[in-house]
Amino acid sequence: MPGERPRPSASPTISEVAAEAGVGRATAARTLGGYGYVSPELKERVLAAAEKLGYRANALARSMSTGVTHTLGVIVADIGNPFFAGVVRGICDTSRARGFDTLVVSTYERLDEEVAAANVLIDKRVDGMIVASAAVDRSSVGHIRTALDRGIPVVLVDRAVPSLDLDAVVIDNRDAAREAVEKLIAAGHRRIGFVWGPPVDKAPATRRGLIAAASRNLWTDGERLRGYLDALDDASIPFDPELVMVGPKVEERAAREVARMLDLPDRVTALFCTETDGVTGALRAIRARGLSCPGDVSLIGFDDSAWAAVMVPPLTMIEQPVHRLGSTAAEVLLDVLAGAGPRREMHTLRTRLVDRSSVAAPPGRT
Repeated sequence: MPGERPRPSASPTISEVAAEAGVGRATAARTLGGYGYVSPELKERVLAAAEKLGYRANALARSMSTGVTHTLGVIVADIGNPFFAGVVRGICDTSRARGFDTLVVSTYERLDEEVAAANVLIDKRVDGMIVASAAVDRSSVGHIRTALDRGIPVVLVDRAVPSLDLDAVVIDNRDAAREAVEKLIAAGHRRIGFVWGPPVDKAPATRRGLIAAASRNLWTDGERLRGYLDALDDASIPFDPELVMVGPKVEERAAREVARMLDLPDRVTALFCTETDGVTGALRAIRARGLSCPGDVSLIGFDDSAWAAVMVPPLTMIEQPVHRLGSTAAEVLLDVLAGAGPRREMHTLRTRLVDRSSVAAPPGRT
């Protein structure tokens, strides 16, 4: 009929919202895009019209006009890992509460996948990035520097990268490892295995060589190794390279390396495992030898979870504040985006040693 407004389409446009509100298209665009000045009265009319028509903003168009997408990019090693799943949940909970969406990409600890993920997030025009990086030195951080050069702030989570002067949200890896090994020493152990060390073919024969090998790999691995060595030093226990696992970081390798330690003439009596797969591999090797935990071999693992509490025996584990790692990383990044500016600090969260039943005195001691 003459004078009747056109029927709204299935995906209403800004023009249709403007017609419904009785305002100009520019006014509707400013209101829905969140930029420029619009009087409270007109803004209310536009928002009411948008809600009535079921208008959904086009995020790409909005970002092109405002330079802001209200989206954070997140790069983690493996979203299927309960640790990273908890971190991502912390990020999402915090970002959502402050009006930001998240895009999450898994890299499986492969640097080439991380570089590709960073490029995708840059192309998606994310406002900032949170990265659990596999980079270890200056030569492997070009993708992160590219993001920074594009004006995209980056916060590291779970692991630092020594060559990058960025905010990093981490746990007290070295202190946590030291505390775990000190507990084993206090129970009377002196033959304490470390699972796992640097992913090299052969264990370095010296402490210095071992630390150098660790420094060429993930920061977290090196920090946990240093904590292990700190505890041995404090107790005047000599470093023995035979008690440090090296090689690929997989459960099968951990099982083989622990079996080797159990076959030594002066065999291992306790194990400190720094990853979940290390724990399961160690337990497999102990049971394959017909030994018991903790009667024959004591064990402490990293990254507590529900399954550790229902094992037989319940496992003594280091509990990481996974949700708070993610939420803190998101808070730091969102504060930067809000204008606070990067602090370029190491934000260190405390862990907790959950004492259960997998530590006892070495065989022959009570």
